[in-house]
Amino acid sequence: MKDCRKEKTSQKHYHCNQCTKSFKLNRYLEQHIRIHIGEKPYTCNLCIKSFSQDSALKVHMRVHTEQRPYSCNQCEKSFKVKTNLDKHIRIHTGEKPYSCNLCTQSCSQDSNFKRHMRVHTGQKPCSCDQCEKSFSTNEQLKLHFRIFHTGEKKYSCTYCLKSFTVSSFLKQHLLVHSVEKPYPCNQ
Repeated sequence: MKDCRKEKTSQKHYHCNQCTKSFKLNRYLEQHIRIHIGEKPYTCNLCIKSFSQDSALKVHMRVHTEQRPYSCNQCEKSFKVKTNLDKHIRIHTGEKPYSCNLCTQSCSQDSNFKRHMRVHTGQKPCSCDQCEKSFSTNEQLKLHFRIFHTGEKKYSCTYCLKSFTVSSFLKQHLLVHSVEKPYPCNQ
């Protein structure tokens, strides 16, 4: 007697004509295509945000419910998305799976690794809209903007109320008020 069950294969027969992705089932391809055409049929009834996948809407709903189903077993942190828990666990394990092949740097997060690679490529995607300067990171751009354009001094001394644009300037200033003298004279 011949076995009538459909044989399972890992072949992906449905290919996206806009990128290189392939899928086992046509419905997965149809869901994927929504990303390219911008179709977002799943709408949150609380804030009207829309999503291309029903699973993304389900994750989004945790914003409104404060539900955090993914908990770290080593500390008290919990997360709305499992991938964020997976990234967090690397803090405890010390795992750094992203290694630079140009230097000895390794990172625990993909985003940190991409930022690091800009050191080697010289890429500076963060541009100041007030002047011609560009920066490797958004943090550098914010610091530049505060120092050169707004003059905002958000770091204040609790002893004399003097203010500084950069936290390291405040830290250096605090030595004035300290009995500690970390820089002895060698004369």
